[in-house]
Amino acid sequence: MGADHRVGEVLLVSCPYTDARVARLTRQEVVVEWPWWEVDPECDWIEWNGQVALAGDPASYDWDLELFRTEPPPRHLEVGAVCKVGIPPTVVHVMSVERMDPPLETGRLPRLGTQVMVLRTGQSHDPDLEWQGYEIAPDDGIPIALDLLFRPYACLVAGDEVADAVGRAWRFDAPWDWHPFDGQEPSEPAWPLSLLTRDGRPDDAAATVVARATRSGSHEQELARWVELTQARPTRLVVVRDSARQPNR
Repeated sequence: MGADHRVGEVLLVSCPYTDARVARLTRQEVVVEWPWWEVDPECDWIEWNGQVALAGDPASYDWDLELFRTEPPPRHLEVGAVCKVGIPPTVVHVMSVERMDPPLETGRLPRLGTQVMVLRTGQSHDPDLEWQGYEIAPDDGIPIALDLLFRPYACLVAGDEVADAVGRAWRFDAPWDWHPFDGQEPSEPAWPLSLLTRDGRPDDAAATVVARATRSGSHEQELARWVELTQARPTRLVVVRDSARQPNR
């Protein structure tokens, strides 16, 4: 998939199981010597100790958020033992995407360039929660596979302006985040769609693609397919944040 991740898309996430040594065990966590990252020698303000803590209690809230699992399971592990760490095939949907330029210093290598926040099947975004989801960094050296299962409105990109079948104009920000120029309801467009502008100007080639992709089907069918795969409620989410920052020293 490269770096082209979008809010709303449904992914099958997996990571091959790899040997790791158990460094510490608590009631809530399994701490392992991480097999993939390296210490960043040029980062002099964050000292990473080479370890990563994983959720270890199947009854905890964090267990449902965590994607990585150990083999054998945490209850069978001992400090100093070698286990395997990986991600069993898991269906998730993308809640937000953040890209950092320059890449973020974290004390380890590779530095963080892209961060994709995902939710498991059955989990819906809750705007009242301060923190929700699991962060995946596709370019951080962990051999995570992100296989695309479904990308609703794949023919559009955030910021596109379109006209629908009844002549209403809309701005597309994400699959379930549409803004009619007239400010009236309903809150979804009627297919087929005609692309008016992309990046603020007409784009004949893109308009042909949009017209062809929305010649049949409907917004309701896109939504029904997404709900079938995610078993979640659609919400308006952050699309992409492009950040030019480092954390405060």
